Amino acid sequence: MANKKSNITESEILAKLAVQGMDNKKAFDIRILDLRDIPSAPTNMFVICSGNVPSHVSAICDGVFETVKKATGYNPHRIEGYDNAEWILMDYFDIVVHIFLKDKREHYRLEELWADGKEINFSPENSTTLKSK
Repeated sequence: MANKKSNITESEILAKLAVQGMDNKKAFDIRILDLRDIPSAPTNMFVICSGNVPSHVSAICDGVFETVKKATGYNPHRIEGYDNAEWILMDYFDIVVHIFLKDKREHYRLEELWADGKEINFSPENSTTLKSK
């Protein structure tokens, strides 16, 4: 699935698709953390966002699922937390999507725990650009 012309990896493509699904459902504070240079990292990238209420968190998860499925045919290996919809984790092996209620995100501070990762700047309006900060 990697695009050799632009050197975009499969992880980057999945991350972009996840962000598009999040953006389609009006998620906020969307971040991509590139963990590929961290030997102990459980995946290549984390894609993290917040929702306002549990139904919004579930809708964001549905948006990511539909966007990735439509573009790639991939289903997540596992989805955790959908029933409570306070913190939903979607495991796509190469990337892990985290969708939080705002207060849960502030409590768990995932970005601080993985601060050694590089934040990737991605704009849903320009879906061909991923840039490390």
